[in-house]
Amino acid sequence: MNKSTYPQYNVPLTFGQVFAPGAFPAAGGLTGVYAGAALPLQVNIKARHADGSVRHAIITAVLPQMAAGQNGTLALNAAAAPPPAAATGPDALLASGFDATVKLTLAGQLYTASAAELLRGTAYQTWLSGPMVNEWQVSAPFKSAAGVNHPHLSARFAIRSYRSSSDARGKVRVDVTVENNWAYEPAPKTFTYDAEVLIRGKSIYNIAALPHYHHARWRKVFWPELEPSVHIKHDTAYLIAAKAVPNYDQSLTISPDALTTMKTAWDTAKAGPMGMAMVDKYMPATGGRPDIGLNHAWGAMYLLSMDERAKEVTVGLSDLSGSWPMHYRDRNTGQPVSIFEYPYVRDVRISSDSYNRALNRWEDMPQCTPAIECKTPYTPETAHHPSFSYLPYLVTGDTYHLDELHFWANWNLITQNPAYRRHATGLVMSHQVRGQAWSLRSLTQAAYIAPDDHPLKGYFNKIVDNNVDWYTATYVTGNSNQLGFLDNSGGSAVVYGGPGGPKTGMAPWQDDFFTSSVGQAYELGFTKSKTLLDWKARFPVGRMTAPGYCWVDGAEYALSVRATATSPYFTTFGQAWQATVRAADNTDLVNSTGQRYVDQPCGSQLQADWRTQRDRDEKRARAPWLAGEMTGYASSPEGFPANMQPALAMAASTGIPNARAAWDVFARRALKPDYTKRPQFAIVPR
Repeated sequence: MNKSTYPQYNVPLTFGQVFAPGAFPAAGGLTGVYAGAALPLQVNIKARHADGSVRHAIITAVLPQMAAGQNGTLALNAAAAPPPAAATGPDALLASGFDATVKLTLAGQLYTASAAELLRGTAYQTWLSGPMVNEWQVSAPFKSAAGVNHPHLSARFAIRSYRSSSDARGKVRVDVTVENNWAYEPAPKTFTYDAEVLIRGKSIYNIAALPHYHHARWRKVFWPELEPSVHIKHDTAYLIAAKAVPNYDQSLTISPDALTTMKTAWDTAKAGPMGMAMVDKYMPATGGRPDIGLNHAWGAMYLLSMDERAKEVTVGLSDLSGSWPMHYRDRNTGQPVSIFEYPYVRDVRISSDSYNRALNRWEDMPQCTPAIECKTPYTPETAHHPSFSYLPYLVTGDTYHLDELHFWANWNLITQNPAYRRHATGLVMSHQVRGQAWSLRSLTQAAYIAPDDHPLKGYFNKIVDNNVDWYTATYVTGNSNQLGFLDNSGGSAVVYGGPGGPKTGMAPWQDDFFTSSVGQAYELGFTKSKTLLDWKARFPVGRMTAPGYCWVDGAEYALSVRATATSPYFTTFGQAWQATVRAADNTDLVNSTGQRYVDQPCGSQLQADWRTQRDRDEKRARAPWLAGEMTGYASSPEGFPANMQPALAMAASTGIPNARAAWDVFARRALKPDYTKRPQFAIVPR
C-alpha cells in the first residue's frame, strides 16, 4: 500500500517470505505479477526445508509506479531458476562518495566508526546480492582519534544499495547498530555518551547523554534519500498454512479501538535507544500480560490484521529488545557466546559452578566492580521473556532481528547453572515449567528460521534435538507419570500446596505453555517431537474428557497430582480432580446449603448455582456463575482457560484418543474471552 498522498516511482521493496514445504522447489525460481504485468524479482534464498525446497527467502522487487494511496497485490509465481548472479562489491557505491559515520563523545573523548573505511579495509559480509539490491555488512570497535579501539563499544553497519537506471547511485538504506556486548571483556559498565550519525558528511541523527547499559545494543535505520512510503502486507492465511506461525483464529476481526490504543501507547512511550515500550521492564512480575505466548499479543494482532500500526509496534519492539542486558557476543567468533565452546559459561558466577576444571579457567562473564556501574532498569527472565524477534525477522529479513532472536534463545542457556543444563548439552529442564516452555519456543524458532549457512544453524538444531531427546527419554520412555504433565523428574514442577499439603500440586497453565511449545516445534518441522507431543497432549485432553474429571475445572490455577509430598503421582484424572476440589483442611467442599461440590453435575446449572452460593458465603462480589463456565478467569484473554487453548489446539492435531472431542467440549464452554483485543492465545486446531 502506498502510504503517501503523492505518487511514487521505481519503488524498491525488500521483505522476508516463508514457504510451505515443497511450495518453492529446490531447482525452481520465482517471478512476480503486479497490476496484471510480469514483475522481475530478486530472490535471496536463506533457508531450506529437509526436502530441499525453500523455507525462507528475502525477496526484492521494484514497483514501476504507485498512485497516491494505491493498494496493489504482488503475486509470487513459480518460474525457472535464474542463472547465478555474480557477487557485486561496494566499489561503485564508495566511488560515489558514500560514507556513514557514527561518532560517540565519551568523557570528552571522540570515538568514531566509518562504514566506508570498513568496507574498503575489512572483509565485509554479503547479505543480499543480485541485479536489484546488494547489502554489505561490516563491524568494528569504535576508535579514538589516536586510533585506539574502545574496549567495549562497537558499531555494526548493514549498507543496502538498490540499483537504479535513472540514478547511478540508486537508493541506499543504512542500518546502524551500536553495541556494548563483548562477552569476556573485563570491567563491563554503562557508558554515557553523546551520539551522532552522519551520512555523506551530513548529520542526520543526534542523541545526547545516552546511558548505554552493559551488554545491550541499539539500532537506527536511515534512508539518506527519500524513504519508500509503502506498507507491505503479507498473506496471513499463507503464513499460517505454511506452519511458520500458529493457527490463529482467522475468523477474528481485530478491534479498531485496540489498534488505536496500541498505537497511542507506543507513541506515548517515545522509546528511543536504550528504551522499552509496553513490555514490563521487570520480567519476573506476575499476572496475565500481553507479552507472553508463542507470539506476543501485538504480534498476533499484526498477523491477524496486517495493520501498519501493529507491524510498527511488532518490529519496533524487536528493535528495543536490544536494551535488555543479556547480549553476550564472543569477540573471537562474532556470534553469541557458545555453550559448545564454553560449556561452563554463565552470565553470573554462583559458587564454583562456572569453573572449567578441564581447561583450568572460569567461564562466567566478568562482573561489574562496583555493581552500581552496571545498574539498568531492565531485568530479563526466562519464565516471562517474549518472542521479540522471530516474527520481525520472518517478514523483514533484517539481520538485526535475526541476531536478537539468537541472543535471546542463547541467553536461556547461559543464564542457567551449567551443571543443570548438562553443560554443552543445553537442556532447559531446570527452569520453571513456563521457563522451559518459552526457552523451547525461542530455541525452536531460532533453529527453524536461521539461514542454512549461518554458524548458529547447527548449534540451535543440536540443542533442540538434545532437549527433545531428554524430554522423550525422561517422560515418555521413562513413563514418568500417567497424566502427561511435567513433574519433578526434571526440576521442581510440583511445588504448589493444596488440600493434601505442601508440594502436592502443580500449575496446569504453565504445563499448557510447554505443550503448546512442543506443538509449535512439531509444526515447524522438528518431527522427533511428535512422540513427546502425543504424550504431553494427554494432559489437556484428559482435563476435558477423562472419566471422573469435571472439565469445568480443567484450567485450575493449581492441580493436586499426589496425596502428600511423598506419595506417588495419581494414575487417573479422576483422582486428581477429587483431590483438588476439596477444602483447605482436605475435607469435602460444601457451601452454606450443606451440599457437596463434587455431587453437582458437571457443567450444569446446579453446579453454577452451587458456585454462586459459595461466593456469597465467602462474600466475594462477582456475577452469578453460568452453567458450563470454566474456572480460572474464563472471560479474560489471558486467563487460565485462554492459556489452555493453544495446548488443546495443538493436541487436537495429534490423533491421540479424544483429542478432537476435548477441543469440542472446550469450544462449547459458556463463557469465552474477547480475543479481538489480545489474541495471543486465540489458536485453534488445524
